[in-house]
Amino acid sequence: MDDPSQGTQLATIQELARYWGADYDWRRAEAKLRAQPHFITEIDGLDIHFIHVRSKHENALPLIMTHGWPGSIIQQLAIIDPLTNPTAYGADAADAFDVVMPSLPGFGFSGKPTTTGWGPERIARAWARLMERLGYTRYAAQGGDWGAIITELMGVEAPPGLAGFHTNMAGAVPPEIDQALATGRPVPAGSDFTEEEQRAVEQLTSMYAHVHYAYLMASLPQSLTALADSPVGLASFMLEPGLELIPRAFGGDGDRLTRDDVLDNITFFWMTNTVISAARLYAENTTSFFGAKGVTLPVAVSVFPRELYEPPKSWAEKAYPNLMHYNRLPAGGHFPAWEQPELFVEEVRTGLRPLRRSN
Repeated sequence: MDDPSQGTQLATIQELARYWGADYDWRRAEAKLRAQPHFITEIDGLDIHFIHVRSKHENALPLIMTHGWPGSIIQQLAIIDPLTNPTAYGADAADAFDVVMPSLPGFGFSGKPTTTGWGPERIARAWARLMERLGYTRYAAQGGDWGAIITELMGVEAPPGLAGFHTNMAGAVPPEIDQALATGRPVPAGSDFTEEEQRAVEQLTSMYAHVHYAYLMASLPQSLTALADSPVGLASFMLEPGLELIPRAFGGDGDRLTRDDVLDNITFFWMTNTVISAARLYAENTTSFFGAKGVTLPVAVSVFPRELYEPPKSWAEKAYPNLMHYNRLPAGGHFPAWEQPELFVEEVRTGLRPLRRSN
């Protein structure tokens, strides 16, 4: 059946299984992981894994970066050195960061919660404690997907050390519009949208109609045990939430992601047996994915063209009264640090630069 509307195509998953079994080399990915300094600390009774790389440059801005789903630290490895060592990439030492990259609870090398309660709000508080524990009294944050939601909630909480943040999935939708779209109701009468706003409404309407994997994980994460029993089943499930970018790497129309990139991330989930524990984050969530949350801290927004929705600047300005950067990029999608690392790194540098001037 040549119809992608119903899920991962048979030819795609067959090619993935063939390549995974015959040609893929996990040791290459393992070497990349081993090249980074890894740490584990206990917060609220749970082991939290994180990568921590201090820049050699003075006055580097500490930055905590949070991944999403179906993601992991694997998707962020390529941006660590450009952020911490900018002069090696033709950038200025003044743009250096100390990078902290935690694994979400239930993901990767972090502990798996054995009780309920580890939702985005609690994770946001745990990240603030992590940065305090590392001795950072002033820092920035960055996130996409779940990382964007957690970063936004850090912004709402505004812990003393957080100076501002960068997001590549802005929570900028006006609350009344967000509530209508999320529940499948018509948008409020009298809404007079600009062309950009109308496009965002259409994107969100389509997105909410096609994220059944999220609803499934939110309602019955513990019932997805088959995904932990079949590597090909896991791969088929994880190929879907990628705006077609991930399947294209195995379907003959590769973008910036390679087959190895895709399998590095899937294999990491398989090796750590975290598909179920990671899915539980959906069940723990009680906050809006895209709605404005009342952030008043400085915020930088990068809009990539294949994101789940492209937040209009008019919405971003209302959601973030202290908006310090807004930019639309020519390429990239939901996983820009993975798909377009050069563009992403430059956006993080540019977007957070005003925080350095306020030192």
